[in-house]
Amino acid sequence: MEQKLINLRDANSQIVPYFKNMGIKKLFLVCGNSVSKLEVYRRLCNILEEAGTEVFRFSGFKPNPEYASVVSGVSAFCENGCDGVMAIGGGSAMDVAKCIKLYARLNTKTDFLEQKCEPNNIPFIAVPTTAGSGSEATRFAVIYKDGVKMSISNESAIPSCVIWSSDTLDKLSDYQKKSTVLDALCHCIESMWSVNSTDESKTYASRGIELIFKGIDEYVSGDKSKNDIMMEAAYVAGHAINITQTTAGHAMAYKLTGLYDFAHGHAVALCIDRLLPYMVENIDKDNMCLDKRGTKHLKDTMLFLAHAMGGEYIEDVPAIFHELLVRLGLNTPVKYSEQQLEELVASVNIERLRNHPVKLDDKSIKALYKQIMSEGVK
Repeated sequence: MEQKLINLRDANSQIVPYFKNMGIKKLFLVCGNSVSKLEVYRRLCNILEEAGTEVFRFSGFKPNPEYASVVSGVSAFCENGCDGVMAIGGGSAMDVAKCIKLYARLNTKTDFLEQKCEPNNIPFIAVPTTAGSGSEATRFAVIYKDGVKMSISNESAIPSCVIWSSDTLDKLSDYQKKSTVLDALCHCIESMWSVNSTDESKTYASRGIELIFKGIDEYVSGDKSKNDIMMEAAYVAGHAINITQTTAGHAMAYKLTGLYDFAHGHAVALCIDRLLPYMVENIDKDNMCLDKRGTKHLKDTMLFLAHAMGGEYIEDVPAIFHELLVRLGLNTPVKYSEQQLEELVASVNIERLRNHPVKLDDKSIKALYKQIMSEGVK
């Protein structure tokens, strides 16, 4: 199904016909508790009332959502006889809504994670409130069960409709703006070099990188005219990562967000900041390239990445990225214990390392973590 895009500026003329055409009469709205403060929420509620759509709101989840929250959401969806799902928010709201959509037609007496998800025709509308995760364009979701990260991937989780309202970005803190746009940038970079990259994914990724470097400084400084640019960048980055999946940057970042007070995008950026020089240093070494297309292909890709970032040579990429982190004030290292270091190394998802084009092992990953947390042992 082709994804429908609607800008909230044109919402009155498009949303009512869309909901009526899709037959949505009882909408299950997944959103955080603070969403009622947003103009997009108030406008959509008014429009949905005009469409004759009954809305059932679900906010029973937290950041890094738990499987139990999804189970509660599925139960509420079914009990209220809902026929559509909408998510308003960032990655967590999107993840919960995706899982509710996927699991709503499964056997509720059996663990959803043990069942095969079959495609269903439940309409799913995504309303992103950050310019970062790109979740509105992907088949992926992340939830946690008993403290263990569960990665969900299913084509049926891709929203059938996306409603953009770039004004929501005005409500983000400076740190949220910086960390979310860095998440989008890292999606583009990882998608670019992934062993799963294609011409299509590289087109999406280079477009996202160019948009971000075109407007990031003004955006984080409060220039509202750059909001639409950042929303588009996150969206195309989502399309890129939907094709390739993430690589070592994300694999190394997840535990950082749990051990330290880092937002997800900030943690990923710290990892990419150390991975980039590692990539450049090892790209020509024997048996280090894991991309079946070979070292020349990888070097061509890194050169393409350099050009997208405004550089001329492969060696420019680490410097450009690091300078951006410094400019944003997000290159701050932290102290660590040996126990935390071992936890970090053990947490890295091996599956994601298979997507990474340059060989990594426990020794190199440990060395990279030490560089990220360069203030030393506490």
